[in-house]
Amino acid sequence: MSSVGFRMPNEDTQVAGRTTLRITEEELAGRQLDPEHQEAALSALRKDGFVVLEDVVALEHVDLLQEKLLEDLQALMGRADAPYNFNRGNIQQDPPPFPPYLFRDVLLNDLVVCVTKGLLGRGVKNAFYSGNTALPSTERQPVHADLGQLWKGLETAHPAYGLVVNVPLVDMEERNGSTELWPGSHLDCAVSIEDNLKVPEAALARRRESGPPVQPRVRRGSILIRDIRLWHAGMPNRTDQPRPMLAMIHYARWWNTGEPLLFPRDTEPFFQDSELRTCARFVDGPIDYIHAPQAYEYPG
Repeated sequence: MSSVGFRMPNEDTQVAGRTTLRITEEELAGRQLDPEHQEAALSALRKDGFVVLEDVVALEHVDLLQEKLLEDLQALMGRADAPYNFNRGNIQQDPPPFPPYLFRDVLLNDLVVCVTKGLLGRGVKNAFYSGNTALPSTERQPVHADLGQLWKGLETAHPAYGLVVNVPLVDMEERNGSTELWPGSHLDCAVSIEDNLKVPEAALARRRESGPPVQPRVRRGSILIRDIRLWHAGMPNRTDQPRPMLAMIHYARWWNTGEPLLFPRDTEPFFQDSELRTCARFVDGPIDYIHAPQAYEYPG
């Protein structure tokens, strides 16, 4: 496999127990994590609730998607019901679901599937393909979970059932709104799927003492995987440029995923050679992806 479009790997890094794995050319070529990296990724997800795989998406793919999403942004913001998440600093944005914007290393990344299958088991499936763009703003989101524990009143958290796969399309850092993550909070039982998914202030205060939040630096071409229960928040983007980031959600095979993703009929072969099942419906005619995304806001 050519190294064109990929950064050269260096040593793995750990920051306060959080792991960033620098993937080797051999792993990229073999489409498989080596056993040491596989175990490190699973360990980080189980303990901290997130892990970064560095340099696993070709930069030319990242740049093409970035260009298209920024081109689409004005039309999206021009909707009368523009899908702002919590505030006008963060907008839900779907990527185009058709060529030339479909890439295996984004939607069906084999190294990501090694991790998500390793944690969620055989039959892992993707039921989400969207994203969010942090707009220049001083506003932040409330800390929340995308989904909580499956049962209310647990004393000990159960294993993972869903993993969010984020693909930043620009280098992501504190200044341009890197997502705030609360390490280990996926194991906290304060939030269940029966609750308002905004984290209560008392739970935040307790958690801050044992595991304060971080805003990881994640460079473009890398992928952040996090447990869907992990507490997090969209943060202010204090630059003058939007910060686009794609999102998928890989679920255990038994999870009810609801409505399928829409893709053009002639793209069906693209999804077939993968251990990841995409919950998709293949349709004729154009797909209005600009008007598809809806805002995420939790009452309370």
